[in-house]
Amino acid sequence: MTKKLIVLDTETTGLEVEQGHRIIEVGAVTLEDRKRTDLHFHSYLNPQRSIDEEAEKVHGLSMERLANEPEFSEIAESFLEFVEGNVLVIHNAGFDIGFLNAELKRASSNYPALEEICEIEDTLVMARSKFPGQRNSLDALANRFEISGYDRSFHGALLDANILADVYIHLTGGQSKFEFMSSNMNSNSDSEVSELSIDLDKYPIPKIVVSQEDMLANDQRVAAINSKRDLS
Repeated sequence: MTKKLIVLDTETTGLEVEQGHRIIEVGAVTLEDRKRTDLHFHSYLNPQRSIDEEAEKVHGLSMERLANEPEFSEIAESFLEFVEGNVLVIHNAGFDIGFLNAELKRASSNYPALEEICEIEDTLVMARSKFPGQRNSLDALANRFEISGYDRSFHGALLDANILADVYIHLTGGQSKFEFMSSNMNSNSDSEVSELSIDLDKYPIPKIVVSQEDMLANDQRVAAINSKRDLS
């Protein structure tokens, strides 16, 4: 079975998983033929703990907003079914994988670590290799690749997963000219030729009229040149 590319992101209550911080949102989108598809996974989560003030400023999610959302243990099975056996594309993967593995372990001791069931591709590592010494945050890469059309008032897991999908396509070569042309070519060869042909009626060839005086002057000029050539 062909492995799918799944671009994933999370939002959390804080930055330190070792201090008991939890995931409050997980979002993932699937790529197929280097394009985003409608196949995705998304859930807000009740972390059962307070949210750091600085973290809330980033994602805008409060405990009041999340009070009626499921706990991670309630969505763990469906999440694992979505990602298992595929390739996870994550920016700064160590952070998200650390939080996800902690949630899985907390939900059940029988759940595997994600590294055991998925391949992991870290776009931060890829970006640092391609742009050494430069800023390679998700926002910086989105600006570098001129990715627009997203509301960035707050960060969000599904929102950032979609942005990261666009970034990943650029990092891995973008859409080639051949792919772009192929996707837009009409299968009917006659219509292709007609679209590429030039309408000569729009570009008429001008007619040049030569008078008798011009023709006589030209003959005299040619004769003069020839006489000089004979004397050389």
